[in-house]
Amino acid sequence: QLQLVQSGGGLVQPGGSLRLSCAASGLTFDHYAIGWFRQAPGKERKRLSCFNTNDGNIYYADSVKGRFTFSGDNVKNTVNLQMSSLQPEDTAVYYCNIYFPLRHRDYWGQGTQVTVSS
Repeated sequence: QLQLVQSGGGLVQPGGSLRLSCAASGLTFDHYAIGWFRQAPGKERKRLSCFNTNDGNIYYADSVKGRFTFSGDNVKNTVNLQMSSLQPEDTAVYYCNIYFPLRHRDYWGQGTQVTVSS
């Protein structure tokens, strides 16, 4: 059974940095896209960044481009999101997600709160 376990997040002042991690267990050999979403109160969940094993590309949403950096560790089956220059509008619950296009199936991490406030 595939599981995504997130760590990191918390409270940070405007302009600060945080790092989120997502450890995947139970992965099988298959094409997938793994990345990060966030959902602010009263708003839709939005994709921030993802890595596609099919083409090796990393996608960033315009709202985080240049501030957030996606990285991964194949040995530990972990992906990270390094977030810098954080602003109050970045406050949200952040989710790790993995999508298998051939199976039409995705999985979510448990979510972690990021709060940017002075």
